Amino acid sequence: MRNIPVAELDGLNRAVLAIGTDYPEDHLLIWHEHRRAQVLYAATGVMQVETDDGNWTIPTARAVLIPPMTRHQVTMTGVSTRSLYIEPAAVPWFPARCQAVDVSALLRALILTAVDMEPCYPEHSRDAAVAALILHELKTLTPLPLDLPLPSEPRLRSLCEEFLQKPGIHDPPARWCAALNISERTLARLFRSGTGLSFSQWRGRACILHSLQHLAAGLPVTRIAALLGYDNPAAYTAAFKKLLGRPPTAHKPQRTP
Repeated sequence: MRNIPVAELDGLNRAVLAIGTDYPEDHLLIWHEHRRAQVLYAATGVMQVETDDGNWTIPTARAVLIPPMTRHQVTMTGVSTRSLYIEPAAVPWFPARCQAVDVSALLRALILTAVDMEPCYPEHSRDAAVAALILHELKTLTPLPLDLPLPSEPRLRSLCEEFLQKPGIHDPPARWCAALNISERTLARLFRSGTGLSFSQWRGRACILHSLQHLAAGLPVTRIAALLGYDNPAAYTAAFKKLLGRPPTAHKPQRTP
């Protein structure tokens, strides 16, 4: 099914529902939640998924697992999604917090197939077998470090959200300390307790994840490195590869012949 609200199908007695949705450019899907667990797959574009405790940047051909009843909003940049909505009892292993994941070629094919199935597929049919295989494949997903935890302390969270609007790799901790009227030692403690990361780790991850949107838009690596304040493109590329395991060029949009 395509471009219909999940609420219209939620009551169906099927463990897996699949819906494809096309969004306008730069669309904001405001705060909401689902009764079912959701596998939100980016068929095109880049998604920014935000919850009360962090955000996840999901590039094309990756997905995010969203637990049932998790309040979230999604910023779409050139996005077409394929979503699986799954009865919670069918995925007792589902994470308690959102999780970005890689998507195998098999699972991608299954998701695309499921979107074209009738939502109330007959039991013991081919479509039912596709749904069952999806549940098996979901257990093998590889987590990806595409999340950026956000602290709960209001003043620090506000500064983090401000930073995310225009991140810079050399933004000094002294600026944050002055804004919060605290010492660098206290800032380090707040970051570690609030995010599980050091200040420099959080700042670096924020810059790399922000750059995924620029890559999707087709900006050159040299331009992205300059926008984020890296000393040179090689420094940006090295940091990108260290976090995500592949160079930035692997995330640039693929042009079809």
